[in-house]
Amino acid sequence: LTPEFVINNSKNFNPKQGLVPDTLKQPIARSYSIIQIKKFFDKMSVLWAKYNQLLDKQPILTKALTSLTGFTAGDILAQKFVNDDDQPYDVMRTVRLGTFGFLIHGTTGHYFYGFLDSKMPGTKPVTVATKVITDQVFWNPIFGCMFFGYLNLVEGKSFADYQNKLKADLKTAVMGSWAVWVPAHTINFAFVPPAQRLLYINSIQIGYNVFLSFLGNKKVEEPKLE
Repeated sequence: LTPEFVINNSKNFNPKQGLVPDTLKQPIARSYSIIQIKKFFDKMSVLWAKYNQLLDKQPILTKALTSLTGFTAGDILAQKFVNDDDQPYDVMRTVRLGTFGFLIHGTTGHYFYGFLDSKMPGTKPVTVATKVITDQVFWNPIFGCMFFGYLNLVEGKSFADYQNKLKADLKTAVMGSWAVWVPAHTINFAFVPPAQRLLYINSIQIGYNVFLSFLGNKKVEEPKLE
């Protein structure tokens, strides 16, 4: 090595590795990044395998926990980024949404989509379309009633409050669902394996739950007395 090379590259000196020329830095960095990405995907593949094992062993509990995660995340996002009422973060509101996911959404979704798959197996276009129509025309409003009813119950409100909430917001919830879930369920019923339907649904549901959380916690104006 010439003295000029040593002087010009002294900043790259590593006692263990010796001199590392600038020309070698970028390939080394790229190799390191590739290794890190590979490690990340290896970890994800292990988690995915464990999730599928849990689905086989305890399908209802696994789907319930998946829905718990989806509804909890959706409400946190709604409170942090959507609500504009300047209210502090409401932990109990998140608990209410999360428990709805765990107790209602995960369990009923397991049985409902299992029923659809048993009665209408396959992925032919007519089968997929029939499933989407059944889900959105029949299950969608039932789900909305359960959602508002659960929140009404755990908040200690009256049946009259529940009726007013349905009158005010059920139509909005149903039509909002059409915008999201008609295309989402077309993909779901055509390509997603039955055991993983609820995971797919909850992946999209995180974003949709922001809307549901906002709608579910929106105050209903008192009906005006004539």
